[in-house]
Amino acid sequence: MKTGLLDKPPEAAPIVQLVGDEAGETRAARSTAEGLAQELARLEQARAFAAPLLAGHTLDTQEDALEHADGVATILRGIGASASMQAAVYLVYVSEYLNKPEEVIAKAFGPSYASLVAATRKLVQIQRNARDALLGDEARAEQMERVRKMLLAFSRDLRVVLLRLASRLQTLRYYAAAKRDCPLVLARESLQVFAPLANRLGIWQIKWELEDLSFRFLEPEQYKRIARMLDEKRLEREQVVEAARQHVAQLLARHGISAEVQGRPKHIYSIWKKMRGKQLDFDHVYDLRALRVIVPTVRDCYTVLSLVHEAYRPLPEEFDDYIARPKPNGYQSLHTVVFDERGRPIEIQIRTREMHEHAEHGVAAHWAYKEAGTKGYAGVTAAGDFEMQVAEARRAVLRQLLAWERDFSGQAEGAANVFDDRIYVFTPQAAIVELPKDATPIDFAYTVHTDLGHRCRGARVDGVMVPLHTPLKSGQTVEVIAAKEGGPSMDWLNPELGYLKSPRARAKVRAWFNALAQQQTIARGRELVEKLLQREGRTAIKLEDLAGQLGFKSADALFEVVGKDEYSLRNIEQLLRPSEPAPTTDEVIALKKSRASEGGAPRGGVLVVGIESLLTQLARCCKPAPPDAIGGFVTKGKGVAIHRTDCPNFREIAGRHPERVIAVEWGVPAGDKPAVYPVDVMVQASDRQGLLRDILEVFAKEKMNVVGVNTQTVRDVASMTFTVEVSDSARVASVLNHVAQVPGVRIARRR
Repeated sequence: MKTGLLDKPPEAAPIVQLVGDEAGETRAARSTAEGLAQELARLEQARAFAAPLLAGHTLDTQEDALEHADGVATILRGIGASASMQAAVYLVYVSEYLNKPEEVIAKAFGPSYASLVAATRKLVQIQRNARDALLGDEARAEQMERVRKMLLAFSRDLRVVLLRLASRLQTLRYYAAAKRDCPLVLARESLQVFAPLANRLGIWQIKWELEDLSFRFLEPEQYKRIARMLDEKRLEREQVVEAARQHVAQLLARHGISAEVQGRPKHIYSIWKKMRGKQLDFDHVYDLRALRVIVPTVRDCYTVLSLVHEAYRPLPEEFDDYIARPKPNGYQSLHTVVFDERGRPIEIQIRTREMHEHAEHGVAAHWAYKEAGTKGYAGVTAAGDFEMQVAEARRAVLRQLLAWERDFSGQAEGAANVFDDRIYVFTPQAAIVELPKDATPIDFAYTVHTDLGHRCRGARVDGVMVPLHTPLKSGQTVEVIAAKEGGPSMDWLNPELGYLKSPRARAKVRAWFNALAQQQTIARGRELVEKLLQREGRTAIKLEDLAGQLGFKSADALFEVVGKDEYSLRNIEQLLRPSEPAPTTDEVIALKKSRASEGGAPRGGVLVVGIESLLTQLARCCKPAPPDAIGGFVTKGKGVAIHRTDCPNFREIAGRHPERVIAVEWGVPAGDKPAVYPVDVMVQASDRQGLLRDILEVFAKEKMNVVGVNTQTVRDVASMTFTVEVSDSARVASVLNHVAQVPGVRIARRR
């Protein structure tokens, strides 16, 4: 039976077993002495190549570049990474000081290292942009979200992720050792992005240190307070844990149970989370003193639990059976809290070896333990089966990473896979652009800027010219070649040609063509209006003033409806032609001489009772029309003025001169066509864009000709007078009912 405190070097994280350093290479292929010697030689070669170029240089965090690379390599070695993986560290950092680094490294060390260098450099640039950008909280959160998604996108090559995790841990160690303040955005990103990622990948050695160091910089007072309390009781706590460990080990040995009993460390950040989450003070965090018991079988777990509860007094409310009811992430273990002989609480976790590997290292370790069996993680030598199993394990790791994605985004279990429907590409400045899967360079251009999309004429992907309908992939760098001016092609909207994948980009292209059509319509309307003004000799009039008098917000609004043939130019003619002087009495009304009818028919459609061929005129103050009740008033030398009997002017002058009132009635005009009469209607409405157009459309729909319009707006209330031609005034009431239904109209009546 194994016993011992957890102060030995950490075991290699099994996730590292899934990382090949060259295409198709695995730990099984590196297990020979010759293979290991080649790896060590490659590591020495890479460091010798990088050291002269890195010497004397500093990173943007002010770390010495060579010391940082050495630290990252050491961290990777601590989690079991191969010498070849450590060699990649030096090549990544030296690439900053090489011309055409991917080309140079591919030639000297192979294409696998070159691709790793290219991908890692992009992620480094992203993180720099995120730290350096002076953004608001919302924009900064969005940038952090994109960094997290980019890590997911690159996790198909786990080497990239491992390098970035180790690099971030080394940077936090540097700030702590140098006793310098770490930038808060870097510490926050470490806690919210990198530590959860390390946890999901099962690299717990990196995970807990990232958490503790980030917490130290983000909450320095809380960190120091908990650290002081731990230091004050460290000796007592270690003595209690060691005594309990020895007692449990002896107890299990007496009962013939093979077990490994460990003292379990508790980290500052996890203590703080428990104190805050459960509203506990320090003395009530029961797992400050903790043991872990690892046994061969599930049956042994429950046997150990029974023996522990017999030997110690348990705390019932702190017992959890995660074997019978596993956590959603698959975690299994028995948790119990017991009191020693002096009443001090001790947490004990009991689990099988398989459960332990899953808990410590995640789904990849769980697979490795189960499949490797007694041969161990590197003991599978059947290349075909092993490679197939490695591929399956990598897919399992990706599923775990997607669970991590859901932890952040709150998506449901059935949410779409981030790798299935989204891709993440780079601008030449290494900014991240999120696109739909299979998006094209044109989609990319429109996402960066609408105008860039309109002017897009070509694209380079990773430096190579490609057709504009080429589907993009995550991690590629896209450079748009744009004309100085111009617009999109109609072909881009053809789905069969495959130019556009993004609905947003497609909408922008349609909007461009709609705007172009609108401009052409406005240009046609402007041309028609300007030709009319030339015919009328009114070219000096301001077009904006003309549009305002007609009830439009702008000249372009007028030109648009004219260009669409939705507004008659006759309305503009009526406005432009000088109006006759307003009458002061009925006698100065402009006369319109009736045309003589054939065979003594009445003139002007009005019959003067008992008299033939007498000049008549329709009074402009009330504008009568059949079948209005009418009366005649004999003017001095200007014939008979015809009024509506309810006209106020007629009642006034008839009262003063009753002897000049004459009986009249509507006659039948000559010709086949019915006579038409001008009638004034008044409309009052809340002023708005397009109001006049909407009212005129009602008159047009009712086939009622509008021959005059006069509008005036005061305090957003528009008062309009329309002169319409009718053969029967009874139709006016019906039409006005429809006008009253136009949005904004308050009053519509005949004058």
